[in-house]
Amino acid sequence: MKNNRIDRHPILSPLPPPRIEFFWQNQSCFARENETIASALIANGIHILGHHPKDGSPQSIYCANGQCSQCLVIADWIPVKSCMVTVKPGMCVTPMEGLPQLPLGGFSSDAYSPISIISTDVLIIGGGPAGLSAAIELGKNGIDALVVDDKQQLGGKLILQTHRFFGSVENVHAGTRGIEIAAMLEGELTSYRSVSIWKNSVAVAVFSDKTVGVLKDGKEYILVRPKILLSTTGAREKSLMFKGNTLPGVMGAGAFQTIVNRDLVKISERLFIIGGGNVGLIAGYHALQAGIEVAGLAEALPQCGGYLVHRDKLARFGVPIYTSHTILAANGRERVESVTIAEVDTGFSPIPGTEKNIECDAVLIAVGLEPVNEFFAKAGEFGMDTYAAGDAEEIAEASAAMITGKIRGMEIARRLGTTELEVPVEWLKSAEILKSKPGRRIEEIAGTIETGVVPVIHCTQEIPCDPCSRLCQQELIRIAQDDIREIPQFIGSEGACKGCFKCLVGCPGLAITLVDYRKNSDNPLVSIPLEFGEDSVKNGEIVDLVNTTGTVLGSFPVHRILGGKSLKGTWILQVNVPKSIAQSVAGVILNGISSVSEFHPFDQAVENETIVCRCERVSAGEIRDLIREGFTDVNEIKAICRAGMGACGGKTCLSLINRIFREEEISSEIITESTVRPLFVEIPLSRFAGHKDD
Repeated sequence: MKNNRIDRHPILSPLPPPRIEFFWQNQSCFARENETIASALIANGIHILGHHPKDGSPQSIYCANGQCSQCLVIADWIPVKSCMVTVKPGMCVTPMEGLPQLPLGGFSSDAYSPISIISTDVLIIGGGPAGLSAAIELGKNGIDALVVDDKQQLGGKLILQTHRFFGSVENVHAGTRGIEIAAMLEGELTSYRSVSIWKNSVAVAVFSDKTVGVLKDGKEYILVRPKILLSTTGAREKSLMFKGNTLPGVMGAGAFQTIVNRDLVKISERLFIIGGGNVGLIAGYHALQAGIEVAGLAEALPQCGGYLVHRDKLARFGVPIYTSHTILAANGRERVESVTIAEVDTGFSPIPGTEKNIECDAVLIAVGLEPVNEFFAKAGEFGMDTYAAGDAEEIAEASAAMITGKIRGMEIARRLGTTELEVPVEWLKSAEILKSKPGRRIEEIAGTIETGVVPVIHCTQEIPCDPCSRLCQQELIRIAQDDIREIPQFIGSEGACKGCFKCLVGCPGLAITLVDYRKNSDNPLVSIPLEFGEDSVKNGEIVDLVNTTGTVLGSFPVHRILGGKSLKGTWILQVNVPKSIAQSVAGVILNGISSVSEFHPFDQAVENETIVCRCERVSAGEIRDLIREGFTDVNEIKAICRAGMGACGGKTCLSLINRIFREEEISSEIITESTVRPLFVEIPLSRFAGHKDD
């Protein structure tokens, strides 16, 4: 079988070799310890996990977060979500072909036991940046707290982030990589004895008796009765409707990062990204680090909504960025083979004749997030004392989740009477700043100093970030102390900079270069930060140098590569260039620009064929026909066509159904929303009866 494992990565440490044997359709495969079935199958070159019983459509991984059901397989005769269940030695895995046959026989009576009910002062659902930060504050105050997380590793999306974080050095560890922040937070949390941690444990529902059902370690069902519930459950990715949107290879950007960065599995050879927010831009950069070609990125707005420095990093590597473009279709039979995009007008309608067909084997959907807030909402409905933090409260960056988690932790401590301290004003202000969207842009202007060593700051957009000003021991880079969104400025005089590289290496956006005029003022030495490892380029190799927008300034030989453990994954490429372009150089192209071929004809009629409900394979046309017949109650629509009745409980389709209502100009005032099922996460019914047998 094909080996899709990533054995070398410029930032991430290698994982142990796969030694656990399991079987896919009676074929021997090998997995790493604690590896999910989905990742193990993809690592072995298996991308098709089954076919839908309704129409035979191929199924594969989509969310990698347990939020949908596209990755269902049969593991040891039980249907499971392959993205959430780990491989066991000797496990027999088969594809989901048609409806699964239920296991024969029952369970012995001695396998059942009474359901345990435990009490705690605070239950935190979610061990990501917000949950960990809140738990640390509770631990500092000696509060009895329980953190429940459905993954084997704490940190949430932090464990997927190989880049250095933006934000405040003082409050949220800005300038440190997300993977390192996760380890720091978990390390601090485990030092507090009053806080218990349940990993690989799923909170499934909130009940009217003010208890929360938790499946601990995938085996024992327990009811937890907290005095206070804190929901830090994060966000789920929004879906899109287009032809081929359920083909294997179409996935959320977060799913891609999970498989690639957490599991070091190469899920794609050449991908295309839909969405120019931070999630899409960062996923593209992570793909390049993993040796995956990025064929392009399409954003419907006139400019990308994420940080400009993230966008510039992709542009500097020659990734085509198509603003004012949307996706028309993902094309292929069993897997994605290409994507069709088109330019849009000011009303976001595709313009006929502007179609482009681009070869790729994966399409990443990064069109926004929505809070996973059902636990918070239901707890409030039942009168529980409940709080929310991070994306479960408001979608923002992980840095904002950390500070809001700290704030909620202190608020809960005050509520329980363990502290009389007020939440620090600077925390509240920092939270407001870290939640803010990217601000104004300025035009990049070359500096006037052309002697000694000059740091050139290519960051030209207001974003919350201050590591560069904190790293400069000479205090030559200025950012307003009261608002770290100010664009940084070099305020040093001639000869003030010592060329220590700290600002260059520590900038999260890789947006600083150093120009050294000391040895050769006509052809100064430019130092460029690089996060692709020493082997990505060699001394003497001719490379294309680019400015911030990706425009090639010329080709020049590499003078040398600097790096080492002290730089923590960042290398410095040095090259001599003419003085006239020295301060314009912002990056180096290591990957060539992708080719694009035209595609015709344009056919918008396929929209009715687009799948809205992935679980039950219900199309947009079926939904639209029912709306035109006069149905405005989503529950009635559900009963007729089964949209929303699948394993995910409407997590991906209900928002899309609402979009069709808007397209049909149906007022929201007359729409009856779908009744939410009692359980937010599905588990075997036997667990509710206290069954514990493996």
